[in-house]
Amino acid sequence: MPPEAVNQKPAAPTNSGSALYAMILENIDRAVIAFNQAGRITLFNPAAEALMKRSSRQMIDQHYQGLFKDQKTLLYLVKVALEEGRSITDDEGLYLQRSDAAPLPVNAYAAPIFANVGNQDGAVIILRDLSQIKELEGTLRRADKLSILGTLAAGLAHEIKNPLGGIKGAAQLLSMELGEESGLQDYTQIMIKEVERINFIIEELMDLGNPRSPEIDNVDLSQILGDIILLQREAVRSQNIKFTLKLDPSIPPIQADGDLLTRLFLNLIKNAGEAISNTDNHTDSHTGEVTVGTRIASNYHITSPGGRPSPMVDITISDTGCGIAPEEMDRIFTPYFTTKSKGSGLGLAISQKIVEDHHGLLKIESSPKKGTSIIVSLPLHC
Repeated sequence: MPPEAVNQKPAAPTNSGSALYAMILENIDRAVIAFNQAGRITLFNPAAEALMKRSSRQMIDQHYQGLFKDQKTLLYLVKVALEEGRSITDDEGLYLQRSDAAPLPVNAYAAPIFANVGNQDGAVIILRDLSQIKELEGTLRRADKLSILGTLAAGLAHEIKNPLGGIKGAAQLLSMELGEESGLQDYTQIMIKEVERINFIIEELMDLGNPRSPEIDNVDLSQILGDIILLQREAVRSQNIKFTLKLDPSIPPIQADGDLLTRLFLNLIKNAGEAISNTDNHTDSHTGEVTVGTRIASNYHITSPGGRPSPMVDITISDTGCGIAPEEMDRIFTPYFTTKSKGSGLGLAISQKIVEDHHGLLKIESSPKKGTSIIVSLPLHC
């Protein structure tokens, strides 16, 4: 139902027209909530139930002030539509507060409802969930940042790599001249080790700035994830971390670069294990758990030019680790930002780049001291 149609005064619908209106309200993806002139709810469609986390049966005949308690903007929108009989919209930074769920970004349109004879018969408010749009905007912002940083990094890496090779060569020659018994050997070994560490960081920078193009082939996600989990179980066996696989066996091979995806998921799963190692959330039998699952996503599709919409596959990596503080969430994709005592701070930036090159999405949900979930959404077909 387009918002501008709310104020129109249509002729009385036929029975088939009423059924059509009801079907539209049942299937529309926007929350539609209608009120009578006394402000009590007369209609609460399925999208409103999903958005508000409340049932229609529970909400019918409730007053709008109870529904939007302490939400001044929404209360104002409904009040204007009911008492002044005019339409009003809010698209700017509006969040729907919910008692048993996180606040949800929405835009809202409120309008009066008129009876056939022209008298006002109530009002309606239409809420649109903007969370997916916000996620896509965030992905685009990160991609723009990485593109600029990557170009800068590639040039910087080229300038540093050449003199670094000379420093390492000189240190190796000095080590040969000093002899094995010299007390200065420790210093030359430190020089060589630090040069190699810087060289590793530079190579990661070059990957970020000028990565190779994906070599697309059919890739079995279950096999890649299973192999990584097998290796990680052995790598952290002494820490007694539990790894759980919840893979959908019906997902066919996806079109992707197997080597890049292996690097992506190895990095994310290692991060999950390290997050558990840095937390005190221990049980008697396990220090924590990493769960890796796959499923066909229902909320996203991707369409290539001239092609048909392709479903997305969600790969979720969850841990019961230390979580990420809210003030750090906006910085975790920034190169060189890290919360770990050891690490270059480039892992998530490179992971984001790999996902982007596969036309996918990467989303992180986290609660401090409870854990983190990373959801990678990849198209089933490129």
